[in-house]
Parts: sequence; C-alpha cells; structure tokens
Amino acid sequence: MSGVIILNTFLKWPGGKRWLLHDLEKYINIDYNRYFEPFVGGGAVLFFLNPPCSTISDINSDLINLYIVMRDNTEELKAILQDHQKKHNKSYYYKIRALKLDDPIEKAGQMLYLNRACFNGMFRVNQKGDFNVPIGTKSNFVYDLHLFEDYSNVLKKCNIINSDFESIINDAQKNDLIFADPPYVTNTLNNGFIKYNEKLFTWDDQNRLLDSLVRARDRGSIIISTNAYFKELVDMYLNAGFKVQILSRKSTISGKKESRQETKELFITSI
Repeated sequence: MSGVIILNTFLKWPGGKRWLLHDLEKYINIDYNRYFEPFVGGGAVLFFLNPPCSTISDINSDLINLYIVMRDNTEELKAILQDHQKKHNKSYYYKIRALKLDDPIEKAGQMLYLNRACFNGMFRVNQKGDFNVPIGTKSNFVYDLHLFEDYSNVLKKCNIINSDFESIINDAQKNDLIFADPPYVTNTLNNGFIKYNEKLFTWDDQNRLLDSLVRARDRGSIIISTNAYFKELVDMYLNAGFKVQILSRKSTISGKKESRQETKELFITSI
C-alpha cells in the first residue's frame, strides 16, 4: 500500500464507502504512482489510503470548497465550528441552513456544521439548489477538532478540483490508480433504478464513465470502481473487459436500524 492508514473521513456522506474499506484493502496493496478520485464525496477511501500524490474532484462546488478550506484554513474552520457548537439549537440550525454566504471559509464552516447537525448526514438540495435536510439528533459536532491538522496534512498532498469526472480521469496515466465511485442509489432495481438513479447519474453519464475508464485502463491506469447492482451495468462492464464482483452490505439510508435492509453493489476492477 502506498499510504499509511491514519484517519477516517471527517464527513458523513450518502453512499460513503467506509463499509468497503475492509474489502478494498486487498485490492490496493499494490504499487501505484498517483491517486485519482473523480467523485470524492466524503473521502473515506482517500483518508484510508493517505496517498503521497493525488487528484480529487467533485462536481459539488461547496464540497470542494470545504476540502480546500480544511487544507488551507484549518484554524479558522475549527473556530467557526466551535462557534456553531456553542449556539446550536433547533432554531439556530434552520437559521444557518437558510443563510447565503459568500466568504469561502464561512461557507465551509456552514457546510461542515450542517453535515454534522442534519438528519443522517444527508446531502440534498431542492430545485433552487438550497440545502433542505431537516435537523438531526446529534449534538456534538467538535469531537474531532484534535484531528483537523491531520485531515489538513492528507489534503496538502492533494490537487483539489471542482470538475466533471471525465477530465480528471483523462489525466491519469500508466500505473496511476483511479477510484471511481459515481453517485447512485441501491435497492432500485428495474423501473426503480431508472426513477432514482437517473436523477443522480444519467445513462449518458454511465456510458461516459465507462468510456473514460476504458481509455484510462488502455493507457495503463489501474481501475477500481463501484456502482449500483443492476444487470445492464454488470453486462456493460463485463463486455468492456472489467472484473465485476457483487458485494452485499446493510443499507444506511434509513434512519431506523430495523428498516435497513441488505443491499448489493458492484465492485469493478481492471486487475
């Protein structure tokens, strides 16, 4: 493995890959040059690997801003989160949720606070692009302040970009490692897959992703990817020459443990 395992991610993120890390370890015990993650999301795999040289990106500009601020303005971010902690209550949460902020550091503090204070760490916006997740039950948002410097040190080795996935994957060359975890919803087979997943990641996007990964593999990049368990996706990747496994886990989407069912996801590799 190229990096040292030191940290969990500081974010809770829908579709996050903390559950995958145990299975992932045997696949990343390889030598690689640079690390590319074009859908960084909560960054669980990034912090697990702690690669010496990486490019991470996401189309979510607020998320990318938070990563940049955590990297470059750690103390300011820490102070803002502490202030939110002191003032936290139900009315304060909705007041902060409604704010439109311009300052990048203030925006990053707002996003981190909302991520920790909202229901189940969800990220959801309405048609106007406004964050609209209700308040959750957690009350401690500063439990890891002593780790902020460690988060920053991992991110200091990252080129952090707000971008569509294709241009990032196109930069990967021979012996670079790509971990591609596109947005998707599990347990949505047949028509449900189209209904829910198409809102997150269209079939055109799925095809663009596959084409990008094929080109990168042909340049000598090492590919590890995940996706929703859906027959057409299995066939697409098998036909393109990738190895596909089906992994099972407990879904964490439901707020009630008793409602969390076993779900299946695809684990796709070029090795």
